[in-house]
Amino acid sequence: MAAESNAGELVQVVALLGAGVIAAPLFKRIGLGSVLGYLAAGLVVGPFGLKLVSDPQAILHIAELGVVMFLFIIGLEMQPSRLWSMRKDIFGLGALQVCACIVALMAIGMGFGQTAPVAFVAGTGFVLTSTAIVMQMLQERNHLHTPKGQHIVSILLFEDLAIVPLLAIVALLASHGETVSLMDRLQSVAIGFAALVALVLAGRYLLNPFFRLLANSGAREVMTAAALLVVLGSALLMDFAGLSMAMGAFLAGVLLSESSFRHQLEADIEPFRGILLGLFFLGVGMAVDLAVIAANWQHVVLAVIAYMIVKALVIYGVARLLGTPHPESVGRAILMAQGGEFAFVLYAAATSAGIFDAETNAVLTATIVLSMVVTPLVVAVYVRIAPKPQVDTSGLDAPEDIAGTVLMIGFGRFGQIVSQPVLARGYTLSIIDKDAEFIRDIGDFGFKVFYGDGSRPEILHAAGAATAKAILICVDDKEAAIKIAEIVKDEFPMVPLLARAYDRGHAIDLLKAGVDYQIRETYESALNFGSEVLNVLGEEEELAAQIIEEFRETDRARFALEQIGGIYAGRSLIKGNSRPADVIAARTGRQREQRAAEQAAAQGAAT
Repeated sequence: MAAESNAGELVQVVALLGAGVIAAPLFKRIGLGSVLGYLAAGLVVGPFGLKLVSDPQAILHIAELGVVMFLFIIGLEMQPSRLWSMRKDIFGLGALQVCACIVALMAIGMGFGQTAPVAFVAGTGFVLTSTAIVMQMLQERNHLHTPKGQHIVSILLFEDLAIVPLLAIVALLASHGETVSLMDRLQSVAIGFAALVALVLAGRYLLNPFFRLLANSGAREVMTAAALLVVLGSALLMDFAGLSMAMGAFLAGVLLSESSFRHQLEADIEPFRGILLGLFFLGVGMAVDLAVIAANWQHVVLAVIAYMIVKALVIYGVARLLGTPHPESVGRAILMAQGGEFAFVLYAAATSAGIFDAETNAVLTATIVLSMVVTPLVVAVYVRIAPKPQVDTSGLDAPEDIAGTVLMIGFGRFGQIVSQPVLARGYTLSIIDKDAEFIRDIGDFGFKVFYGDGSRPEILHAAGAATAKAILICVDDKEAAIKIAEIVKDEFPMVPLLARAYDRGHAIDLLKAGVDYQIRETYESALNFGSEVLNVLGEEEELAAQIIEEFRETDRARFALEQIGGIYAGRSLIKGNSRPADVIAARTGRQREQRAAEQAAAQGAAT
């Protein structure tokens, strides 16, 4: 019987892993994001799908640790000074958005005929955005560390803090709330405050010596176990104190953000975070109770639509009130319009306190889950249909009948260096770039850069390409560089065309596009660096220069082969480090030559 039970549990584990491995990459590839893939996979294997997993709540309880670890990693990237700089967004923007949304969503609930306490708790649960979904989607789109991403992170941090007073309010609204004395409430507040102080003191004075001691032991697995101990221990301490486990992990991360062990901790936690966070989304998908939705589908669908639309409108209004641009305000409203995982905690507390009955809890929980499922799909649709952001070109000049000896397209770090010898010799240089903010900033350094897209023939004509003695492609976009090269050679075939290449493959593509000269952007700097390495190792400067020149000749021969036979054609000319016998022989030969030279020098001194 025990073997059969273990086999059944193993089937559930295999089903979860298999569903996630198949669905997440598939959904991400078609542009819907991995979060929606996990949610869909959970629905398929859960009790309302194929029934391969029968207890989604048990999975969710374990998988919530993924959210905890996710916030720990976010905390590692939030130094206290950086967090302090975000205080206005956390307690200003965050508080204003949360309070405004609570009032609006409570009004929606009362409009549906709910009593004031029920409407308040129902709306408040929907106000608490899903940290896991929003953070994951910000990370997937590389927006987490952008200014607009940091505004959203600030709001999420305030929402995590808000769960504590909201749970206290639920206790006050309970039918037996009068039995809770003032002393009991003060004691709960004191316990929470003491737990925060204890965590801060431990992080400030104990964690760094603790990890330093473990690092000296040289046991890698012990460091991994210690990282998990810190994350889970911090979360457990906050949970015992009646606070948010995620907040405890976040604070632990912040306290370790300036530690010399920060990167190792992040590397140790990351695999567990990824697996458990995926498992959390699978659990949410499995928790979609299709029976409840079917029995109350009008209420659930209407509640999802009403709550999401009103919440999105309030978020947009708050953002615009505080001066946020329209595109960012719309994006924030769509991304944060759903309910979140903390609502499950709030609704469970409300049910235990007698504010909700079981059916209301089930309907509201289904509403939250459905909103979480819908959000990635809504975001994906918005990304596809949203108009591209308009570039603010006010105050910028477009090229018009410009005449210069040299036309430079793109003026980043590469182009700026190239410009110096050209200008030093007295040649006139016309420059175009399409980064509006950069053009404004570079003007402070004495450069006149025109706003324009080098892939448009009319811009090239206006910038003087027809009369230029050379055209330089210095953009850092590989595809754009090739497109510009093809257009330039088609429009101005007699003008010499020189281009910056990203790597060997890009250099070959540029030559095929008709470029007269190309150079890999790191080629010369890497050779100079290699020459200095040889000098540091004790080689004579003349010998180092000879070795570098021999490499240049070999590289030219290899590149010629690659132009004909592809990127792998010149592999035989590469000096690799995977043949130990050759390396040892070369080293022995150098040692033999050095000993012979020393003996010759000694004989010369004797005579």
